[in-house]
Amino acid sequence: MSLPPGFLDELRTRTSLTQVAGRKVMWDTRKSNQGKGDMWAPCPFHQEKTASFHVDDRKGFYYCFGCHAKGDAISFVKETENVDFMEAVKILAAEAGMTMPERDPAAQAKADRASQLADVMQMAVQYFRLQLKTGAGAAAREYLTGRRLSEATLERFEIGFAPDAWQGLWDHLKVKNVEDQMILDAGLAKPSQKGGKPYDTFRNRIMYPIRDARGRCIAFGGRAMDPNDNAKYLNSPETALFDKSRTLYHHGPAREACGKGQPLIVAEGYMDVIALAEGGFGASVAPLGTAVTEHQLAMLWRMTDEPIVALDGDTAGMRAAYRVVDVALPLLEAGKSLRFALMPEGQDPDDLIRAEGPAAVQALLDKAMPMVQLLWQRETEDKVFDSPERKAALDKALREKIKLIADPSIRSHYGQAIKDMRWELFSNRRPAQSGPGYSRRRKWNAPDPAMPSTKASLLVAAGDAAQVQMREAVILATLICCPEVLDEFETAVEAMDCANPDYAALRDIILRAASTGAESLTLHIEKELGVHALENHMSLPHVALAPSVRHPGESDIARMTMAEELAKLDAQRGLTVEISEATEDIAHVADESVTYRLQQAAEARNRAVRSQQEDRAEYDLADNGARIKRDEKARLDALLNEITYSKPGR
Repeated sequence: MSLPPGFLDELRTRTSLTQVAGRKVMWDTRKSNQGKGDMWAPCPFHQEKTASFHVDDRKGFYYCFGCHAKGDAISFVKETENVDFMEAVKILAAEAGMTMPERDPAAQAKADRASQLADVMQMAVQYFRLQLKTGAGAAAREYLTGRRLSEATLERFEIGFAPDAWQGLWDHLKVKNVEDQMILDAGLAKPSQKGGKPYDTFRNRIMYPIRDARGRCIAFGGRAMDPNDNAKYLNSPETALFDKSRTLYHHGPAREACGKGQPLIVAEGYMDVIALAEGGFGASVAPLGTAVTEHQLAMLWRMTDEPIVALDGDTAGMRAAYRVVDVALPLLEAGKSLRFALMPEGQDPDDLIRAEGPAAVQALLDKAMPMVQLLWQRETEDKVFDSPERKAALDKALREKIKLIADPSIRSHYGQAIKDMRWELFSNRRPAQSGPGYSRRRKWNAPDPAMPSTKASLLVAAGDAAQVQMREAVILATLICCPEVLDEFETAVEAMDCANPDYAALRDIILRAASTGAESLTLHIEKELGVHALENHMSLPHVALAPSVRHPGESDIARMTMAEELAKLDAQRGLTVEISEATEDIAHVADESVTYRLQQAAEARNRAVRSQQEDRAEYDLADNGARIKRDEKARLDALLNEITYSKPGR
């Protein structure tokens, strides 16, 4: 019905929301200020003892700080009286002494038709209930008894039976003078293709009435008694009353139970909902034979912020859960999401509650996983990521899914959560829990001393480890000052050896928390490593003089520093490997190829020394580093001469 302009504004002006809501709540006189129209009470939409329900009478709006229900007088009447919009307007107009405008004839006819169809559907409910109690329904009763459904449950859910007859319901409704077209429009019968009488849509099936939020029967779901039937479950066709994409089974009772504080559970089928409701989980609903739709998600989120999807613990159930994730991702809003409680393998909620009772279901609900975890599980389960290509494929798949999220804040948090889980999967490195370099308070400790076996190595130069740690220190400091450049260098940073356990711990924190920004990253470091860790690290001479540290936040300088330090670190690592391999060769045989390789290593060493001299101009590390490099070169040259001229045949 179309209302004339200004009608609703006048209705709201004449209506006192305090008076309307006062019929359903007890105002908190200590907290309320009636003179200003500022009223507080325990919320009528969920169970609570404190007064978190607020009414601003001057603005005509209410809001609950507990369950976040909000609206005006019309929406309040809709929710508390379980009526539609127009019925709520009628109630308030009558109280305000306003005359409802004449309805549009076409709209009136459509509403009248819908009301008549609902009456016909209720006749069908009564017919199916009666048939379940007859001899024709004996097998159906036996089946329902085997499913442990009591007579009280059958009455509560109005479960019935459609006999195995072509015109059983048709003839019953015709006796009650229901028009042929009305029966067809209700979806209770189908026209014959052979020119005969229409025949019943449902035959030889257990019947579950499907009701809208107002409690009207708008459709049926029928379970076949014949195991050879092509369709185990059959729903009513789409009608003027029934749109299955916008309907939830057990919607009205679930909304009421959810308003009283029960968790909203989304199950897969009628029997799951019935078993859950009988087990004490009254806020249970089910979609109707299809995956959860966008409209159904909106209906769920109107009832609660985080519905729990409880699906069967089999392959089909997992596929259904993954489809729900795909539908929900683009629709996520702050505070609106889903959690998933996956049943044990081979069981559905009905099986579990019958086998182990409500406590087993509650235990699964308590452990329901957030949606981001299920998204991660889908992309990683039963997969092996033993190559860069496979890891890159995983990254790409997850990025594509996260891009679907419209809300930038949620998208950012999903990215961080995925990064944390990726780190757990791919990183075998963990901060040391005992031994040198570890403190129970996680303070910043001195580097570990070199092991005797390392000191005794034939070709290891004394300053190698120190130089590597110096470069790692600058790299880590650069990322702390400008964490946004990590994305470009993440793989290389992950590959850093970080023999110093404190550096390893710092690297891990940076990889996990860099995306949160420099300020948040600093807080993470201080929390995990101690308040002085960051200060001690940034005050190291070679760190403090780095351009990226002297110009924090300058991304171009940070990128140049990262690229240069990582390249030199990689060269140092390659040199160490080459010398190590040459050492192994010398242990067995000395020949011309070994001499050649050592000469190449010496040239690489010379380049490293020249690079260090360039670094000295940048960082002003003065005499100590240069002296170490000169000593290293001299030792290596002497060793080369000794090996070259002591070879057999010289």
